[in-house]
Amino acid sequence: MNFDKEMYNIINNLDGTPRLLLHSCCAPCSSICLSILSNYFHVTVFYYNPNMDTKEEYEKRKSEQKRFINEYPAKYKIDFLDCDYDNDTFLNRVKGLESEPERGARCPVCFRLRLEKTAIKAKELNYDYFATTLTLSPLKNTKQINEIGLVVGKEIGIPYLVSDFKKNDGYKKSIEFSKEYNLYRQNYCGCKFSKDVKES
Repeated sequence: MNFDKEMYNIINNLDGTPRLLLHSCCAPCSSICLSILSNYFHVTVFYYNPNMDTKEEYEKRKSEQKRFINEYPAKYKIDFLDCDYDNDTFLNRVKGLESEPERGARCPVCFRLRLEKTAIKAKELNYDYFATTLTLSPLKNTKQINEIGLVVGKEIGIPYLVSDFKKNDGYKKSIEFSKEYNLYRQNYCGCKFSKDVKES
């Protein structure tokens, strides 16, 4: 499936302006995603990232996410929904996978954890769709993320909006947004294991 093409097929056939709950990992990744989606949806950014290695990092990224939302001139107002820092849940979920390499077996477990939480919250609050910014990163497996999202959406009973935000120079544009808004850009995914790899 061409996930980018399919996303625009869905967007071009929308009836009205649906509500979308967008899982976001950080402000830089959300920038290009929001610049697209906020033209077609009433978007709420859902900040659920229990993989963050410290509460300080979690709060720093959250603060930047909120600042970007407040400063970005979206067509439709973007809302924000926070979650508590919950690193224990992540560590319990990936137990036994700590020494997996980046893009190894630990990553899809993390993707599923965050997408499950987003789908459950979207269903609970009567959103029309849920989605994620994770497909922007060139270091992440877009096919894997979308397949997990589709499965989770079917299990929970809410449509998942497929995406490939790195298409059309999406990642490059996110860097440009980061410069324009002076956003903090972290140099690792977020979990202690990815940080250990980065520093080794």
